[in-house]
Amino acid sequence: FIDEGFGSLDEESLNKAIDTLIDLQQSGRMIGVISHVQELKNAIPAILEVKKTREGYSRTEFVIK
Repeated sequence: FIDEGFGSLDEESLNKAIDTLIDLQQSGRMIGVISHVQELKNAIPAILEVKKTREGYSRTEFVIK
C-alpha cells in the first residue's frame, strides 16, 4: 500500500507516478494506493471506497470501472 503526498506533485511528476504504478500492476504485482487525488483515482480501474456512516461506522464498496 502506498500513502504518499500525491497531492503535492506537479502534473508531470504525478503522471510519472501514475505510469509507474500502472507498470507495476501490469507486471503482475498488486498495489494499493491511499489518495484523495482525483487524477490518481481516475487512473486506477478498481477502487475500494471507504465512507463513514452517520452512526460512526465505516462502509466499504468496490468500484470497478
